[in-house]
Amino acid sequence: MMPQKPPIKPPLKQMLLCLLVTAVAAGQPVADRTPQIQPSRAFFLNTYKPRQVARVNFQNSSRIFELMRAGQLYLSLADAIALALENNLDIELQRFLPDMADSDLLRAQGGGLLRGLSLLINEPPPGVGGPNGPLVTNLTSGSTPSPLVNTNFPDLALISQQQNNLSIAGVLSNGTAIPQYDPLFSGLLNWQHLTTPEYSSVTTGSNRLAQNDFNANAGLSEGFASGAQLNVQFNDSRYSTNATRYTYNPFVDSSLGFTITQPLLQGFGTAMNRRFIRIARNNRKVADLIFRQQVIDTVAGIARLYADLVSLNEDLRVKEESLLRAQRLYEDNKNQVDQGQQAPIELTRANAVVAASRQALVTAQGLVRQQELILKTVLTRGGLADPQLLQAHIVPTETLSVPEQESDSTLEQLLTEAIRNRPDLASAGVQVENSQISLEGSLNAVKPQLNLVGTVQNSGLAGDLNPIATVSLTNVTAGGYSTTLGQIFQRNYPSYGIGLQLNLPLRNRVAQADAVRDELEVRQAQVRQQQFQDQVRLEVADAQQNLLQARAAFRSSPSTWNSRRSMSVFRRICW
Repeated sequence: MMPQKPPIKPPLKQMLLCLLVTAVAAGQPVADRTPQIQPSRAFFLNTYKPRQVARVNFQNSSRIFELMRAGQLYLSLADAIALALENNLDIELQRFLPDMADSDLLRAQGGGLLRGLSLLINEPPPGVGGPNGPLVTNLTSGSTPSPLVNTNFPDLALISQQQNNLSIAGVLSNGTAIPQYDPLFSGLLNWQHLTTPEYSSVTTGSNRLAQNDFNANAGLSEGFASGAQLNVQFNDSRYSTNATRYTYNPFVDSSLGFTITQPLLQGFGTAMNRRFIRIARNNRKVADLIFRQQVIDTVAGIARLYADLVSLNEDLRVKEESLLRAQRLYEDNKNQVDQGQQAPIELTRANAVVAASRQALVTAQGLVRQQELILKTVLTRGGLADPQLLQAHIVPTETLSVPEQESDSTLEQLLTEAIRNRPDLASAGVQVENSQISLEGSLNAVKPQLNLVGTVQNSGLAGDLNPIATVSLTNVTAGGYSTTLGQIFQRNYPSYGIGLQLNLPLRNRVAQADAVRDELEVRQAQVRQQQFQDQVRLEVADAQQNLLQARAAFRSSPSTWNSRRSMSVFRRICW
C-alpha cells in the first residue's frame, strides 16, 4: 500500500529558516526539555541495570506567561514559533526518535535484531481559516449576505491533526542470522550424591556403589564479524566413591577446550554480518531527517495558523464595519421612507441587510475564537487544561504583508533546490539504501551452510592413589587440583580436531521465497522514491504558479475590500 505523502510546502525554505532564527533571537533561547537518558557508568554491575530516562515535563515554558497581559496573549509570529519549538508535543515526540535510533544501534552492536523507527509526521490542524475552512469573505461578498455556520460533522477535520507516513520501505526478512557480538559467560556449580546397586563387584569392588560428584564448569562464547563463533569451555569435576578398584579416589578431572566455527558460505562476510549495524547508523540519519521535517511542518503550520488568525481578525473588523454601514443605510432609508422619497420595501430590504450583517459578525467572532483555541492548543503542552490560557484572547501583533517582488530563482532552480534539501526526500534515499543492505542478508540465506569447525582441548587428571588398585601400575603419582591445572597448561593430554559441517536443504523454498520477496520490496521502494521526487517537482511548480496567480489577483483588486479578500487568497496559497 502506497504510504500517504505529506503535502508539500511552497519553496519557502529561506523564510522558514529566517522565522526560526527570529524566534530564537526574539527572547530567551529555545530550551530542549526532552527527558534525557542518564549515561551508563563504567562500573561492571551497571551492565545489568537499565539506563534511566527522566519523566516527561508537561508544564508549559515560562515564555507564554510572560507574553500575557490583563488576560490577553500578545503574540507575534516569532513568539508563536518559539512557543511551538518549546511546547509543541508533535516536535516533542520526534525528539525521542534519535535516542530510539541510538538504542537500535546499541542493540545491533550487540548482535540483536533492529526494532525499527516510526516515521509518522504530525502536522498542525488546518484551522477554520485554512484552505479547507469556510471562506470568510462569503458573508459580505454579495448585496444580500447569506449566513454561514459550521455545524457539519466533517468540520471536525479542521481541528484534527493531519498525519503523514514518510516510510517507503516494506517489511523485509531478517535473512541470515548474525553472530552475537556481546561475549556471553556461563557458569555451573553442581553437587550430587548417587547410590546405586551393582550387579557385579568386579568393576567397582562393591555391590553397593556410593558416589559424590561436584562439578564447577564455566564457558565463554563470542561472535565475530566474519561470522566465526568462538566457544571456550572449562570443565572441572571432583569425584569420590566407595569403589575399591579405582586408581584415584577421590580424584579431580579437568579440561579446557576451544571450539571455533567459521561459516564458509551462508553467514560468511564482514559486510553481511554487520549489515544491521550499517542500517542502524543509517536510521540515525533518518531520525535526524524526520525531526527536521517535523520542525519544518510544524513551523509552517504555526505560521499558517497565525496568518489565518490575522486574516480572521481583519475579516472581523470588516464585518463590524459592514454592520455599521448597514445600520446607517437602514437609518437613511428610514428617513427617506418617512419623507416619502422611497418605497417602504427599501426599508424592509435594509433591515434584512442589517440582520444578515449582524449574523455575519457573530459568525466571524466565532471563527476567531475557534482559531484561537486551535492555536493555543498547538502552542502549549497541556492544551486548554489551564483556565488562564483557556480564557485568554490572542492579540496578533503583526499584520499580513505582501512582498514587493518575488525571488529571482527560476523554476528549474527551485526544483533542484527542493530535490537537494528536502528532509523527506533525503530520508527516502536512506531508506532505499537500507533496503538494499537488508537484501544482502536475504540473498546470503539462499546459500547452503558449510562450516569449518576446529577444536583444541587439554585435559588433566589427579587425585589420591588407591593402594589396592595401583600395585601393578607404574608412573602414577598422587596430586590435587593444582596438579590437574599443571597438566592442562603443560598440554600433557592434548586433543585436536578439524572438520567440515554441511547442511544442504534439498528444496530451499523458504529462503528463495524470502529473497524474491525482499528484492521486490527493494524495487517497490525505488519506485516510491521516484514517486516522491515527481510529486515534489509537481508541487513546487504548482506552488509557484499559485503564487503568481495570487499576486495577480492581489494587484487587480480595485478596492480595499477586494484587496483584503485577495490578500486572504494569497495567504491561503502561500501557506
